[in-house]
Amino acid sequence: MLTRCCSRWLLASAERNVMCKERFTEMKKLIVYQIDSFTKDKFKGNPAGVIVNADGLSDNQMQLIAKELNNSETAFLFSPDNSDCDGLIRYFTPKTEVPTCGHATIAAMYAKALEDNLESSILKIKTRIGILPLEIIKENGDYQVIMTQGKFEISPDFDEETIKKLMLALGLDKFDLDEKCPIQIASTGHSKVMIGIKSKEKLNDLKPGYNDLANLSKLIKCNGYFVFTFDSDDKEILTYGRMFAPAIGINEDPVTGNANGPLGGYLVKNRIVDCRNNLFEFKSRQGEKIDRLGTINVKVEVDNYNPILVQIKGEAVVVFKTEIII
Repeated sequence: MLTRCCSRWLLASAERNVMCKERFTEMKKLIVYQIDSFTKDKFKGNPAGVIVNADGLSDNQMQLIAKELNNSETAFLFSPDNSDCDGLIRYFTPKTEVPTCGHATIAAMYAKALEDNLESSILKIKTRIGILPLEIIKENGDYQVIMTQGKFEISPDFDEETIKKLMLALGLDKFDLDEKCPIQIASTGHSKVMIGIKSKEKLNDLKPGYNDLANLSKLIKCNGYFVFTFDSDDKEILTYGRMFAPAIGINEDPVTGNANGPLGGYLVKNRIVDCRNNLFEFKSRQGEKIDRLGTINVKVEVDNYNPILVQIKGEAVVVFKTEIII
C-alpha cells in the first residue's frame, strides 16, 4: 500500500514538473528599453518604450504593455515579413494604436542599434504608412537616427467657426495668432493642426481645455494640436512648440517628431520661409513648459515650394533596460 502511494506521489510530482516546464517554455521573455528621444540628458526629451523582440505578441498584449509602460507611445519591433524590408514596427499609446510616431521611431532604432551593435546603415522598416528608410549614424560609439517621414499632405485653411472653437479650447484670442500662419492640418503620416502664435510667453502660459480639444478632434478628424512660435531666444532655434492630443490619451506630448516634421512642410508650402537650393533645414525645441526640453533637426527637400521629402534627426539616451516575462 505504501509503495503504491509513493508511486502515485512520484508520478503526480513528475507530471507537475512536466507541466511547469511546458508553461515555462511557453513564456516569452521580452527585452524592454525606456529611451528618451531628442536629447542626451536622461529625463528630458520625449520618453518612449521599445520592445525589440515583439514577434508573437497579439494586439491586446501590445496594448496592455503600452498601458503598463504609460509612455505617450511604445514601439514594437518585429522581424521582417517579406524580403522587401528589414523589419516591422508598430506603435501604441496607452489607449490605442497609431500609424506612426517620430520620437518612438528614433527610440526604436536607437535601441536596435545598441542591441545589434550596428554600424552606420539604412534600414527599410515597414510601418502602417508604408516602408520608410531609417538611417542610423554611428559616431564615437554612439548613435543618431534620421527618420524619413511619410508623404507630406496639407488641408485647406480652417473656417472661421472652427477657428473660434479652437481658440476657445486653447485659451487664445485673435491677437495671439501669427497672421502669416494659416490654421491648417499638416501630415507626414499622423496629422496635426498647425497653430502659429506670436509669443513664447503665451505659448508657455497655455492651459488648454483638454475635453474641448478632444471633442473638436471628432469634428475635424485630427487628434493633435501643435502650437508653435518663431519667438526664439536662441539664434540656432527657429521655433518653439507645444503639442496636445487628449483624444488619444496624450494631454501634452514633450517633443513630437510627427509635429515638427510636418511643420517644416507647412512652412515651405505656405512660403513662410525661404528655400535655398531646394532645401529647408531648421532646429525646433519643444517640452520647455513641462521640463522635458528636447531639440529636433528637420530637413525638407523642396520642388517649387512643394515639400517632396521630410526628414527628422535626433539623438537619444537609454534610461533603463529590463525584461518582461509573459
